Amino acid sequence: MTYERAKDAEQEAGTVPTPFPRSQQPRTESSATRTSAYGAARPSGTLARNVSVRGLNAWYGDNHAVKNLNFEIEPNKATALIGPSGSGKSTVIRCINRMHEEIPGARADGEVLLDEVNVYDPKIDVVAIRRLVGMVFQKPNPFPTMSIFDNVAAGLRLTGTKGVGLRERVEKSLRAAGLWEEVKDRLKEPGISLSGGQQQRLCIARTIAIEPEVILMDEPASALDPLSTLRIEELVDELKARYTIVIVTHNMQQAARVADSTAFLLDGELIEHAPTEKMFTNPDDERTERYVTGKFG
Repeated sequence: MTYERAKDAEQEAGTVPTPFPRSQQPRTESSATRTSAYGAARPSGTLARNVSVRGLNAWYGDNHAVKNLNFEIEPNKATALIGPSGSGKSTVIRCINRMHEEIPGARADGEVLLDEVNVYDPKIDVVAIRRLVGMVFQKPNPFPTMSIFDNVAAGLRLTGTKGVGLRERVEKSLRAAGLWEEVKDRLKEPGISLSGGQQQRLCIARTIAIEPEVILMDEPASALDPLSTLRIEELVDELKARYTIVIVTHNMQQAARVADSTAFLLDGELIEHAPTEKMFTNPDDERTERYVTGKFG
């Protein structure tokens, strides 16, 4: 795959790394540091970015799919978005990293803040936003012409990482995705040679290789077997220590297992957002209770 095609593929996957203006890198610092994907010394105990959704609206042509959403996504926690099909869950996460507008006829307005930086500010580099906010899709999408190693290395190479540093970052990312021991002797094999669950973890490794601060997951385990689903859920729990995670799911048990807070969407509106335990045991809205208990949806 050529450099240009790799860059296009990475952008489609929401993982193109580009510098984010230093003036727009708010941080909560600690004494220890590590090197971030954009080259700056980054505190190892740093909080990932807080995400604030304010007055978010999204359309597909004349269809008003997301209606005036306001809620907070806390750093270093997993937030689940639940709701019936067509409720706007996937649209919301695509708005967070500016992928929604790539669909012909789609548009959005309102604010999505990474800390205090509005991703819809006209001055913002959209590609830089997608570097900070990685996306894992419902269907695993490893680059079909690339090896396991090159799938993970693709974004890193675009930043100029090479040699020993590249190999170390690939191994680190595969370990973080819980995949290293399964593939360390197969790194030159095609990424698509892996099982479905392994492919999804490969895509997660590719996403985290460039060290985003927010990871969006759109039903990442819906097409996987129970064992692979469990591994993805365990991985989500592990990744919270370093990233802010938003996961769209139709599986109420999965939301209860992995999410610190849960937001319930219905017909494009936010009905309720609360700690997950409260949402599933004592929701404030009758519609939430009916949905989580399986009475509709």
